[in-house]
Amino acid sequence: MFSIYILTYNEELDIAACIESALLSDDVVVIDSFSTDRTIEIANELAERYPIRVVQHQFESHGKQRTWMLEAVSPKHNWVYILEADERMTPSLFQECSQAIQSTEYVGYYAAERVMFMGTWIRRSTQYPRYQLRLLRHGNVWFTDYGHTEREVCQGNTSFLRETYPHYTCSKGLSRWLEKHNRYSTDEAIETLRQLESGRVNWRELLFGTTEVERRRALKDLSLRLPLRPIVRFFYMYFILGGCFDGRAGFAWCTLQAFYEYLILLKIWEIKQVSNPTLLSPSIQPQLRDAN
Repeated sequence: MFSIYILTYNEELDIAACIESALLSDDVVVIDSFSTDRTIEIANELAERYPIRVVQHQFESHGKQRTWMLEAVSPKHNWVYILEADERMTPSLFQECSQAIQSTEYVGYYAAERVMFMGTWIRRSTQYPRYQLRLLRHGNVWFTDYGHTEREVCQGNTSFLRETYPHYTCSKGLSRWLEKHNRYSTDEAIETLRQLESGRVNWRELLFGTTEVERRRALKDLSLRLPLRPIVRFFYMYFILGGCFDGRAGFAWCTLQAFYEYLILLKIWEIKQVSNPTLLSPSIQPQLRDAN
């Protein structure tokens, strides 16, 4: 058996279904970032009937939130699966995870997401299979920040699961997606500036990487240096990856991702143009100081 941690912030539309999918485990922990909607109320109601713990911690960043969670909230079991509120655990994935944790060879496992958008699985334009580290041995995996997201630091070998998990990326509506990615674009702009100043493209991993994770991250570093990034991303996703075969949902997804890239470029321009950092919002100022 393994514990399941669920990360939440204003997830009232998803939290019940997410928790119910996780109840295959006898230790479910909700880590909430002080939601302002009914997320906590719903989680507490379910905690009265099921083996659920509900903990709140002020959000700083995705990497810091995960590391705090692993350090401050002790799991019942030696292995932990990290579940986002708009993702679901499935019986087949749970069974494979239960078998995987019997091995002493690995400290973490990557699982591929199935992005569900506009009522369908958009397989091609989402770079499927796109892996995220989800199952980990407690005490052997930590997280650092990278842009608006996180990257894992593993003290040992990792492997890949065959089963996938559904990710309902726009389940709370397009307005929520736009609001969330408007925030994300600021972090991505700052990370892009950092990478352009101090990073480099790992051509070996890009061309000869042994895993999808290595190749995708090297491709990400290369994409930061390309001109006309929004147009390039749309062309790459829609035509090269085959998003054109994902129907209307594929076209909408590729368009949104191209818009997101353009928003990042606008944020980069804004940061460069603002000579006085105090003109930026308080949440951006510490990140901008770190970037400098």
